[in-house]
Amino acid sequence: MLKHRGFPGRQPGTDFQFTIRRANPKGVTPLTRRERFADRKPADRRADAAFMQALWEQFGEEPFERGNLDAGRLSWLFGREVVAAEEPFDPASYEALLRIDAEVAGQSFPEIFG
Repeated sequence: MLKHRGFPGRQPGTDFQFTIRRANPKGVTPLTRRERFADRKPADRRADAAFMQALWEQFGEEPFERGNLDAGRLSWLFGREVVAAEEPFDPASYEALLRIDAEVAGQSFPEIFG
């Protein structure tokens, strides 16, 4: 599992995790698209924005390996702002390639891409 050096481990001042320390011995947690409903808590929305900003600053529009990025946090963006960068895509692989869809991300997070 690739560890993304320099990537924040969590959102500062919170317990919202952005990376994992080691591979899950029970198996890789697959990425799934999670729906973001309008009534989500403001803290959750800030965590999504902070994670998206960290992804953008670290990778830009270049494809990147999932590596040690937290599956739960990534799943809130997966299928919209973060999409598969390879076919076939294995959602349960630490080596899976992803990329940021800048157009969709700009609409979802205008404060980052504006």
